[in-house]
Amino acid sequence: MPPPSPHRPPPGTGSAAAASSEPQLTDPRALPALYRLASLTARTDDPAIALRELLDLAVTTFGAHAGSVALLNPDSGRLEIEVQSGSSADGALPQQVQPGHGITGWCALNRRSLLVPDVGLEPRYIVVRPSARCEMTAPILTEDNVVGVIDLECDRVGGFSPADLNLLERLAAEAALVLPRLWQVGHLRNKARQLESLVTAGQLLVTKLAQQDLFDTLTREARTMMQAQACGLYLFDAARGTVRCAAFSSERGVAPPAGDLPFGSCLVGSPIQTRRQVWFADIRSPEFRELLDLPADPALRTVLANPMLSEGDVLGVIVIFSDRMRRFDNDEKRLCAALASLTSVALQNARLYARVFQSEDVLRKNERLTTLGLLAAEIAHEIRNPLTVLKLLHGGLGADFPAGDPRHTDMRVIREKLDQLESIVTRVLGFAKAPSSLHSRWSFAEIIADTLVLVRLKLAQSKVTVHFTPPDRPLFVEAHKGQIQQVVLNLLINASQAMPAGGTITLNLTTEDRSGGMMAILDLKDTGTGVPEALRDRIFDSFLSGRPDGTGLGLAIAKRILLGHHGDIVLSESSPAGTTMRVTVPVAR
Repeated sequence: MPPPSPHRPPPGTGSAAAASSEPQLTDPRALPALYRLASLTARTDDPAIALRELLDLAVTTFGAHAGSVALLNPDSGRLEIEVQSGSSADGALPQQVQPGHGITGWCALNRRSLLVPDVGLEPRYIVVRPSARCEMTAPILTEDNVVGVIDLECDRVGGFSPADLNLLERLAAEAALVLPRLWQVGHLRNKARQLESLVTAGQLLVTKLAQQDLFDTLTREARTMMQAQACGLYLFDAARGTVRCAAFSSERGVAPPAGDLPFGSCLVGSPIQTRRQVWFADIRSPEFRELLDLPADPALRTVLANPMLSEGDVLGVIVIFSDRMRRFDNDEKRLCAALASLTSVALQNARLYARVFQSEDVLRKNERLTTLGLLAAEIAHEIRNPLTVLKLLHGGLGADFPAGDPRHTDMRVIREKLDQLESIVTRVLGFAKAPSSLHSRWSFAEIIADTLVLVRLKLAQSKVTVHFTPPDRPLFVEAHKGQIQQVVLNLLINASQAMPAGGTITLNLTTEDRSGGMMAILDLKDTGTGVPEALRDRIFDSFLSGRPDGTGLGLAIAKRILLGHHGDIVLSESSPAGTTMRVTVPVAR
């Protein structure tokens, strides 16, 4: 520590008073200190570590007993102590300083350094450490804007000299060059991390089929990505005008109110009504007290709420909670908006997947019902023949019995029951026959395209690519659209299940002139493992299946449907390289 100078400036002397003196480049402390400060970027890319080294360097260089580095918070306009040194039981530095208050606040407000040889004679001094006797401060300026203040204290009157203040100004100027670089690197690293997190979150979200699993993953990833205290996802029911918290992730395990809440009395009601991103600076203000959807966590302060939109409709709201006063920058707002858009798509996909799975269940039930109906028709058809014989034989009886014989009554009852059985058989056969009124003129290519739309999500999930190019000229068939769709749907599902690791399905639609007339030919080819040779001759038999979970009804039903349309289905080709099924339907005149 240099000895006190006999020529001390009066209390409150600032850098302006010492401006006449040249920078102390000959000060033996200057070159090592400035070099060490300039080389910070080569040793660390963490601004917090850099600030600690800056303070330690200043304290060591000037022999200070205490010190701090405070940065200006642009949101609150206050200086916030980032690092400090020398605080002991006789005092502690405040965490925030209002510009203009105390020596540090004066330095920030006036953008000038200040040397106070005796703090006891300085009215602007605010006692923090009773043992402090001398203080000097220097602002960290970038483009004439204050970003922070370096403050040092000594426990001796006159402990710092104008030369010390001059060197501190040089250190502050060098820090003003170094710190923005570190902040920029940190900012870029943070954006890279956020982008990587967004890509990872996107990959996770599109693979989630269960909605609750999707919601939990989203809130967890969003909280980490935005470096927030908590994140909630609220679903909006437009018909009922209510919102419900579907998932919530919090560092402290706090949960929001449960149940359906009227959205007009909730914080998320604003982004729902405006369909825009909304920022709330402080949700602990009195005007927010009556809102029903806020978590019971008094530490939460700032909120960024983003609506999840799908074709103009609000599906819900993603809410980011911060435990400090925080002004989200444009990059963070765009990131939150992108996350909300991604979640909307993932939510719609999950709902569509659920509908596809439900449709598959209905299809399986319909297959069983169709088979049951066909089986009932076959049984009824076989019963009708012996029933006809019984009626014919019964007609020749009865006249042989004497008058008044009670067997006449028995014969009448038998005749009535035979008629009843014939009526039942006729109804069963009539019900099993598809009404001709349901057959109409349809474009075969449109039937195929509509069916592909129905299974597009399942095929995408199975990593199956479909190639189908409609013919140049429309190709019409006289058919029952639902039944033909059932045939094509069954073939597509069978093909996808034959390619568990994914593959390609190619549909080729042509015509062929046969003796019975023009036929529409649909070849459906997959790249699966093929049909086992032992099953190829029997694949259209009922209850024959090559899969443990199969019913063995799909191809049998398809065969019967196409035969009912005067068409057919055959196994055209099968090998380890794939299988081709050929469907033929008469072309409409």
